[in-house]
Amino acid sequence: MLSKEEIQDIDHEAAKLPYKKAAVIEALKIVQQRRGWINDESVDDIARCLEMSAAEVDSVATFYNLIFRRPVGRHVILLCDSISCYVMGYKKIYEALQEKLKIRFGETTADQRFTLLPNACMGCCDRAPALIINGELYTDIETETLDDILLKYT
Repeated sequence: MLSKEEIQDIDHEAAKLPYKKAAVIEALKIVQQRRGWINDESVDDIARCLEMSAAEVDSVATFYNLIFRRPVGRHVILLCDSISCYVMGYKKIYEALQEKLKIRFGETTADQRFTLLPNACMGCCDRAPALIINGELYTDIETETLDDILLKYT
């Protein structure tokens, strides 16, 4: 069940648009921000709120890689795997993250601290390799700087 605040926020976003359905991405973001991910019940609730089918909401939720349809850790690491990052050392960064966190893409650490996900492009190819943790962009990443970066997210 959506909270009163979630419904108010979704209604506020929907009021800005010509069609209620057009607020589906914002609705997903609102719910995810409060709950960490979008479960099936949330999909159903958002669908009812926006007068859509659950399948329509789910198709949007599964299309966007920043909408999480399963639980994630407290901190989500998005590692850019674009060609620019790949050329500039992405593979070393990915291997170092795998070693430090003991997880691969799509997995969450045993302590639920981190989830590691690939990301197609972060738009900072001139500063590759790059990653984002909880919305904070890190560029020109080197394996030696990973420990300092990860320590910020205890």
